[in-house]
Amino acid sequence: MAANTGALAGRTIFITGASRGIGKAIALKCARDGANIVIAAKTAEPHPKLPGTIFSAAKEIEEAGGKALPCVVDIRDEKAVNTAVEQAASTFGGIDVLVNNASAISLTGTEATDMKKYDLMNGINARGTYLCSRACLPFLKKGTNAHILNISPPLNMKPRWFQNHVAYTMAKYGMSMCALGMAEEFKPHKIAVNALWPRTAIYTAAMEMIGGGAGIKDDCRKVDIMSDAAYIILSKSTDHTGNFYIDDDVLKESGVTDLSQYAFKKDAKLLVDFFLDDFGTALSNESEAPVSQSSEPASSSSGGANSEVGKTFEVVKSLLNDDLVSKVQGVYQFDIKGKEEGKWWLDLKNGSGSIGQGDCPGDSGVTLTLKSDDFVKMFRGKLKPTMAFMSGKLKIKGDMALAMKLEKLMKQLPSKL
Repeated sequence: MAANTGALAGRTIFITGASRGIGKAIALKCARDGANIVIAAKTAEPHPKLPGTIFSAAKEIEEAGGKALPCVVDIRDEKAVNTAVEQAASTFGGIDVLVNNASAISLTGTEATDMKKYDLMNGINARGTYLCSRACLPFLKKGTNAHILNISPPLNMKPRWFQNHVAYTMAKYGMSMCALGMAEEFKPHKIAVNALWPRTAIYTAAMEMIGGGAGIKDDCRKVDIMSDAAYIILSKSTDHTGNFYIDDDVLKESGVTDLSQYAFKKDAKLLVDFFLDDFGTALSNESEAPVSQSSEPASSSSGGANSEVGKTFEVVKSLLNDDLVSKVQGVYQFDIKGKEEGKWWLDLKNGSGSIGQGDCPGDSGVTLTLKSDDFVKMFRGKLKPTMAFMSGKLKIKGDMALAMKLEKLMKQLPSKL
């Protein structure tokens, strides 16, 4: 992995959302140089589903060799941000680096994204990045080799990145537009402003929670690839500004050739991340080049019982039992499009479970819409439900938690298909 060089020793780094995940990984990497780390995050008390608080992160940072200042901060709150920035500058004598890492995500369409979710994402992602950058600016002007690094994607204005989750894309691109504009604005002050984004999905506890389980882990890289790339960027001179960096490009350019070390599984086919043109394809650990997904099984033109979709439901039917019903307690409506268009329902709420064609006899808790080829892929284990949803191949209307429960059933199917 990218070696620590001591370039950040004694420098003060203000990181939002650093109590866990990528933010904490960047904090620990910088701490190994002996940097001062300001942990600006909301989690003062343990989260019921996500590990880590600002205080547990501070302990790890100090054990790694850095100094830590945990600050309880909601970056939507201007007063809280200004207080934390002043406290950081008072404690460590200034601020040299700002990492805008904190982010909120909801991969939902316009009808399913209420204004509370919209305000949360835009308040944290776009407004929070702007606010923290503005608050830190007076100190960055006086800082040593000053940098702002936003964990945000390259600006890709293709409609596919807006059509399924326009509110999230607007919020995330807001962070990137801050990088684009501030890089030019802050050049006279010798403050570098850049953005960093992962080539592949990065596995964190938050991703596990969103994805409904740890099964997606093998398709992802570790947070270390982002922290190593961030470290390299923050060690550069301020002449390197206005860039939309991709993590593995940064590493390869710095001489790190073995990227397989960042994967959880040596022979994994890694999933290319959001906002990149190859999104939805797999990346070979060995070649580092996109590879095609597995080929589709031949499908009949009818959505009946003898179609590939129908055969898949027959296998699902063989797995139904009282125990499964008691654990799931939900009814699913499937709206299948494409070559085998039709409607199916799956009742995992009543009796020992049942399956049928057409509209569900009663009320369903969730409706899943996808093409027949993608349906077959998903139930055969060749397309992760999480990535199908994230890429827009799977649309979900209704109870998201109930939809996530279905993934557990899918894991039992590949060996039977």
